[in-house]
Amino acid sequence: MDLALKLAHQGMQGVGANPMVGCVIEKAGSIIAQGYHQTFGQAHAEVNALEQINYQAKDSTLYVTLEPCSHQGKTPPCAQAIINSGVKKVIIAMLDPNPLVSGQGVSMLKNSGIEVEVGLLEEQAQQLNRGFIKRMETQRPFVTCKIAMSLDGKTSMHSGESKWITGEHARADVQKLRSENQVIMTGSGTVLADNPSMTVRLKDVGTSPIRVVVDSQHQITDKTLNIFSKDASTQIFNTDNTKLDAVGKVSLRDVLLQLGKQGINTILLEAGPGLIGAMISHNLIDEFIIYTAPVLLGSDANSMAQLPITDMAHKINLDISDMRMIDKDMRITASIKS
Repeated sequence: MDLALKLAHQGMQGVGANPMVGCVIEKAGSIIAQGYHQTFGQAHAEVNALEQINYQAKDSTLYVTLEPCSHQGKTPPCAQAIINSGVKKVIIAMLDPNPLVSGQGVSMLKNSGIEVEVGLLEEQAQQLNRGFIKRMETQRPFVTCKIAMSLDGKTSMHSGESKWITGEHARADVQKLRSENQVIMTGSGTVLADNPSMTVRLKDVGTSPIRVVVDSQHQITDKTLNIFSKDASTQIFNTDNTKLDAVGKVSLRDVLLQLGKQGINTILLEAGPGLIGAMISHNLIDEFIIYTAPVLLGSDANSMAQLPITDMAHKINLDISDMRMIDKDMRITASIKS
């Protein structure tokens, strides 16, 4: 199953709205086939593995990271292909959160006399497809907020200057982080202040994520801005195409719901303190990845988020899940305590 999870991860940039899935087929102590879901709309992991052995899998054990599908979608149901191949036992890491599938694939296999086990390395499988799970359960993508800040919690000077707080190695890590998300999201203020390209600058990445700009004030009108370069597609959310919140600004929840309807599972938020603060206030950030540099920017610099907290009783507590050094900078992974 560990190998199946590693295989599944290889599909990150190709599966689109689908979950990442890996499959390994074992017989008499030897691996006889392996595969993963590579491209949206094409063969799933189980079929890619079964094709290697001409669908002849009698008396074998099939390991798969996600419950085999039982319905006809863009491809035929994988559960039926497994049944037809003669597999004796299927070990599944986790059930499919898709209500069209959940539990039905397992029932289909069991009703055909195949032994089924569920739950091996389940936590790792859930972590791998946390974006897909979030969208299936809430219709919204999983949002990771990336912040680069000084040791005193500042992200830019009062003038807006922000290049570069962190070092070269941390910035390279951000490029990898971008490549692992379907959308990079920011606000109009950041676009106008920095004119960023917001693309992935890695040699082994074919396409960059979709760029999304929240623009309540209709400020993004100059089509020569880097955000409109041909490196990636761009979507602007303003009051013309998005529901409004209570104060008449673009509803951030509606933005996420619209992206969810497009099959977006994962978003990387790279924004200024206003948008980050609003996303925190509306409980729309699932995870923070904070790069902290060993520098001080002082009291006049801008803080990481605009959060009008006036007393300790309303402080926001974080759960830190990982801390590591990237050269001289620290990378902290955290989430808001529920």
